[in-house]
Amino acid sequence: MAVVAGVDFGTLSVRVSIVDSERGLLESAIAEYPLHRKREDPEYATQSHDDHMRALAAAMREALRKSGVAGDRIEAIALDTTGSSVIAVDKNLQPLGEYYLWCDHRAKGEAAEITEAAHREALEAIKWCGGVYSSEWGFSKLLHWLRHNPSQRSAFASAFEHCDMVAATLCGITDPKRVKRSICAMGHKWLWNRELGGLPPERFLTKIDPLFAGVREKLDGEYATSDAIAGTLSATWAEQLGLNAGIPIPVGAFDAHWDAIGAGCRTDDMVNVIGTSTCIIGITPSVNLVPGVCGVVHGSVHPQRTGIEAGLSAVGDIFSAIAMRAGTDVQTLSSGLEKYRAGQTGLLRMTWDNGDRTILVNPNLRGVTLGWNLQSTAQDELFAAIEGTAFHTRVILDRMAESGVHIKRVINGGGIPQKNDVLNQVYANVLALPVLVPNKSVVSLGSAIFAFLAAGTFKTVEDAQQKICPSHKVYEPVPSESGVYNQIYPLYRKLYFALGDPAKGAIGDVLPSLIKTAESIHALN
Repeated sequence: MAVVAGVDFGTLSVRVSIVDSERGLLESAIAEYPLHRKREDPEYATQSHDDHMRALAAAMREALRKSGVAGDRIEAIALDTTGSSVIAVDKNLQPLGEYYLWCDHRAKGEAAEITEAAHREALEAIKWCGGVYSSEWGFSKLLHWLRHNPSQRSAFASAFEHCDMVAATLCGITDPKRVKRSICAMGHKWLWNRELGGLPPERFLTKIDPLFAGVREKLDGEYATSDAIAGTLSATWAEQLGLNAGIPIPVGAFDAHWDAIGAGCRTDDMVNVIGTSTCIIGITPSVNLVPGVCGVVHGSVHPQRTGIEAGLSAVGDIFSAIAMRAGTDVQTLSSGLEKYRAGQTGLLRMTWDNGDRTILVNPNLRGVTLGWNLQSTAQDELFAAIEGTAFHTRVILDRMAESGVHIKRVINGGGIPQKNDVLNQVYANVLALPVLVPNKSVVSLGSAIFAFLAAGTFKTVEDAQQKICPSHKVYEPVPSESGVYNQIYPLYRKLYFALGDPAKGAIGDVLPSLIKTAESIHALN
């Protein structure tokens, strides 16, 4: 029997779970931290590294207290985080400002430049991330930082993903060159590919902007999958967390990837990790490059398999925004949704409130609702938004299937499916497939599985899953509801490409033009 700590850094809080190899989850604790946004700039989203570390210490001590487990019994700790959440650091691994959080889209101009250069220069790596580089990813954010922080460029030593920065901090590492980098993070968000020589060459990066000169070398180092050890817990952080110094910390990963493992994801499964946004995570036995899908990386989800990632830029955030505008909360507004039938609202909701992550990879989009009448309610819009996220998910899964990705099971993981039967049933009806939902929360359970591997408790991911992962509740599609959605889905697809892709739709310039106008007005104020 062994006990470990699994840590999950989300958008607004960190969760620490104390997990026993025999009894499973013992207790969890959550500590919040602020998300810094600007009303005048909806693309802005940052967080403080110090806030993250303070919250981790508070959540760890509370989880230990609630579980009744003494800190010296914890044999390993593993951490996953949001991504791409990027921070620039100096030569002593001290932050030069705050994290560009995953949902920070200020670098959309830089992303477009990288995409254009990649196709112009025939960069092979661009094919591995769907053909379009995103404003949510590492090089875009780093270039934006370099352009907008000229006074700090001389101090810039490197940049890190949140998962690597947290692990290095806990290990007491102060030299950026000694920090191990997650293949999950760097493969999906930084164009890293072992078969293609690692990161893109220096000559490519400097053609985008001379500010990238020397950056490739500063991002160099050891790249590893999560069955490798990042280091051991330092005495300083052992004291703050209430644990023993010297326990192993594996190389971290992104939250959705490890949530998929915690949800029981096996080869040929696709997991919708549904929270503030959705990450669609799968494990495939072979490489299938999918246009518009943002990452195919060997070793990213499972150390010995090929991982694939897609997603929606906002889901739970959209539900919360609808409720907030109605002067209520999501739980209250959801009361009665179980009585709604497919298509009864007459509304079609494009859930682009925070742009499109997959398959258009277009941040210059915003939410659209068609079909309003004078009796339409906020609850109608909420139901239509649930339908819209399911339709968008079907667009993504269809694209994967068209590119040869076999999907054996669909699992709804993340925080929302645990408490939203309506959403799970709508997804089953829209996808016309059974949807499996873990019977218990799996947030930070994936982290615990990799902590057990680091501690040597289990030999393989599958061994740990067999012992630790909960069983699933199955939502079967209702044929009559699926029939209605099969009529609406072609309309959704038509609108999705007409409004969302300027190259294919005559009205594809409408939403980008509205955004550009709003930004120009804000710039004057």
